[in-house]
Amino acid sequence: MHMEITPEIQSTIAKGVALTVVMLSTGALARYFNIKVNYTRKINHFAIFFLPVFIDKQFNAETFTDFIYLAISALITTASLLAFYEPIRTFLPPFQLMFEGFDRPEDRPHTLVWLWTQFAAGFGVMLPMIWLCGQWGLESLVLIPILINVLGDGLAEPVGVRFGKHEYKTKALFTNKEYLRTFEGSACVLITGFLVIGMHYEYFTTIQFILSMLFIPIIMTLTEAYSPHTWDTPFLMFTGYASLMLIMQF
Repeated sequence: MHMEITPEIQSTIAKGVALTVVMLSTGALARYFNIKVNYTRKINHFAIFFLPVFIDKQFNAETFTDFIYLAISALITTASLLAFYEPIRTFLPPFQLMFEGFDRPEDRPHTLVWLWTQFAAGFGVMLPMIWLCGQWGLESLVLIPILINVLGDGLAEPVGVRFGKHEYKTKALFTNKEYLRTFEGSACVLITGFLVIGMHYEYFTTIQFILSMLFIPIIMTLTEAYSPHTWDTPFLMFTGYASLMLIMQF
């Protein structure tokens, strides 16, 4: 029986290879070149979103609006993190190298627990919201909260580490330890919010655009500021989509 190698299958294989190369590279940067994990972690952060989108387009696998495909991808992505479970990565050194690319010293021993639960909760919020957007005819706006999260929150940490001068504290799950964020880092979420909404202006009425510019960037910035350390994605997805869909009723 001949199995057809569809563009979706080709794209999935290419994404697996590309992300593996990126994660091995960031692990090597952290281990051998002493690049701060705050930076290598965010390279992975951007790669996990932008590489799949880019590769899907190369294979003409337009899958982002396919809810079933997204759900399967979410399950595979979340399950794949189990490869970084300590006994597995100890037995298989390449997984240990990849793990070092996102294992911030200040997150230990909770690095993997926080990462896994954030992925699971993030997809748990994002997928129903994407489905709702499809039901309400808002497909053209689906990327707004995702881009603000990926770009804004993705830049917040490296910008804060490099340029942050004004610090504030936040809590984390499963620990009483406090962690520092900076206003300079959080400003990345605010600025990205304005830019991303501006890029989508043609899909809004005038009142919807004004309300979106007034509320969504500040709501998502405050959400990022008050979310638990390393666990802001599910909260950003919820407040971003909820505020967007509310505004679109006007």
